[in-house]
Amino acid sequence: MEILDEQLINPKTSASKNFFDSNSFFIDEKVGFFKFENVYKVYNDNGDQIGNIKQRIPLGYKLLSLLINKAMLPFKLEILDNNEVPQASLKRGWTFLMSKIEVLDSFGNQIGFIKQKFKLFKPTFQILDANSNLIATITGDWKAWNFQIADAQNNPIGLINKKWAGAMKELFTTADKYNVTIDPSYTDEKSKIVIISTAITIDMVLKEKK
Repeated sequence: MEILDEQLINPKTSASKNFFDSNSFFIDEKVGFFKFENVYKVYNDNGDQIGNIKQRIPLGYKLLSLLINKAMLPFKLEILDNNEVPQASLKRGWTFLMSKIEVLDSFGNQIGFIKQKFKLFKPTFQILDANSNLIATITGDWKAWNFQIADAQNNPIGLINKKWAGAMKELFTTADKYNVTIDPSYTDEKSKIVIISTAITIDMVLKEKK
């Protein structure tokens, strides 16, 4: 009863734990006619939708995107469960060169950063904790859409690609879809939230830099 009462009082804690417990995430872009804001659906490996990723852009910035390079504008990406409860978010301010993106937990507390490292034709992102300690790196091939996730000791802990099997073959048949997998043995809860939040939003983050 005490556990049930705690979940009713604090639904964000319960929802966040369930969402990030998964080790496989399938990301599916929802294409709109007037596309100022990106929206993606998130599925688990059974083909069940577990949430959404939504881009939040104030009206003023939408108008500015028609006049200046969109890659310079601030953005916020929200990771939501099926009840629209925030699980985490990514936020970036105005940028002119390499950007630094904040990762926030479900309560808006800063839990990490993403830093882009310049490498020609090979996107590289360093993922740091709130104290700026390196916890993971994502490197890959934009054209082939194949990325590797490694921990601070350069051990492989995950992949981002367009390979899927089982129930997901029926769902993923077009281009703007990808799969994120994390090694089940990686159990550092807070770092896992930062890494997964970065990995499942990577398409949006990269598109903002194009």
